[in-house]
Amino acid sequence: MMSSKKNDFSKYPSQIRANMSSTAPLYVRKSDYYAIHQRPPGSPAPDAILLLDDGAIAVFQGEPDEVAAASQAGSLVPVYGLQPSGLPAIPTGQVFIRFAEGVKAEDRRQEINQAGYEIVESLVYAPHAAWLRAQSGDIADALAGIPKLEQLPAVENVEPQMLKESARRQ
Repeated sequence: MMSSKKNDFSKYPSQIRANMSSTAPLYVRKSDYYAIHQRPPGSPAPDAILLLDDGAIAVFQGEPDEVAAASQAGSLVPVYGLQPSGLPAIPTGQVFIRFAEGVKAEDRRQEINQAGYEIVESLVYAPHAAWLRAQSGDIADALAGIPKLEQLPAVENVEPQMLKESARRQ
């Protein structure tokens, strides 16, 4: 079910660090953009300024139009701008976590669950890292809970997955 009230974005953080580094770039929520996730394949989006993930995510400028947004039958999410460029970035709801070398993410499942997340994918090639999502399945919860993940013992990095337009080589 999609809600289309402007104020629904208030549950999303206004700023998110790209990673745990104190010098990491910030993603800042853009008030004049929104995105629709999980659009039906092949559905038209004539007013979209950007399509990502093979059209499954459409980005629009302006305030969400309740009728148009409802016709897209997806979930409404805010758009962030990567600073300083302002490049639009859309949260997927997944979060990457990396523990210290030798600390398996699977061995930290209980702490991850207590922080409100679940492991979506363990990485065979990097057992100290994993992709997570909020147990609620809510993208806002995934972003808002990042500080809890950062406080877990032996965590070296936490990054929200943000989709951006791919750069084209000349």
